[in-house]
Amino acid sequence: MARPGNTRRPTIRDVAAVAGVSHGTVSRVINGGHWVSPEARAAVDQAIRTTGYTVSHAARSLATGRANSVAFLLTEPQHLLFNDPTFALLLRGATEALAQRSMTLVLLVADAPVERANVESYVRAGHVDGVLLISSHESNPLLASLIAAGIPTVCTGVPLGDRAHVPTVSVDEEQSAREMTRYLIGRGYQRIAVITGPDDTPGGRHRLVGFREEMGDRFDPDLVEQDVYSSEAGAAAMTSLLERADDIDAVFAASDVMAVGAISALRRAGKRVPEDVAVAGFDDSGLAETTDPPLTTMRQPWSQISTMMVEMLLDVINGIPRESAVLPTTLVVRESA
Repeated sequence: MARPGNTRRPTIRDVAAVAGVSHGTVSRVINGGHWVSPEARAAVDQAIRTTGYTVSHAARSLATGRANSVAFLLTEPQHLLFNDPTFALLLRGATEALAQRSMTLVLLVADAPVERANVESYVRAGHVDGVLLISSHESNPLLASLIAAGIPTVCTGVPLGDRAHVPTVSVDEEQSAREMTRYLIGRGYQRIAVITGPDDTPGGRHRLVGFREEMGDRFDPDLVEQDVYSSEAGAAAMTSLLERADDIDAVFAASDVMAVGAISALRRAGKRVPEDVAVAGFDDSGLAETTDPPLTTMRQPWSQISTMMVEMLLDVINGIPRESAVLPTTLVVRESA
């Protein structure tokens, strides 16, 4: 056993000696605690603290053939990682969920073709055990490549296009958009515009579908703008809408960052929010509470999404089939609408 002043790192055998169990029992505790009695587990945990033993992840990887890490893969331009708080919320939640399992999260960004090629090579080389795919575009071939390579993958949102089965954690985009649109109609707004995301993303496409279906005969295609999820895009879209229809009295922006941009454009045009034009968002990502005025929005359960994605991916890595999950959103009413 390691003693004070001894620089040798404690080993599993040291822990076993202190705990009074076999080194095989110590190994089982370290690797998940299967087939170990509560008494033996408690003795091993105490011995680990006493000896100062730490797990060698390199040795574990050699023994198990696992990297003991997973990738958080964002298929968007790098600046959106810092400009859109939804990604930071998911990153934090996934990191915390993996830390509880003594696993590491590797952040990968793959928007440009050269980035996609590098990421694909990295993942195929076994540096991670699986992938949390945080955004997906129908035109992006990376998901298909991951599936073809047999890389365990879980997605946020339901990918568009003809994809092989891959587990997903999502919200009901269409129904959520319908609920927000129904709320705006119920508040008496007549000329309701929508600013939504790219048509090759699940949110961009399905939130527009939900808005259009709930509007019914009120739907006006001239009151629709689609662009990337950014504040700048939201501002440009709002400006274009006002140029075509100055009588707009409400706008549903399909992300909070777009809504922030829309509010800035309305102010530049001399419009008050909500007195002249009401603004609603989607996400409740942290921006909504600090916006002036605070933003009415659809809240996504970010912590639950990231935790469930991690749990789902670890099951898939271990060969346990998982079904996709759809989580509820919540309408949060604030001063903007």
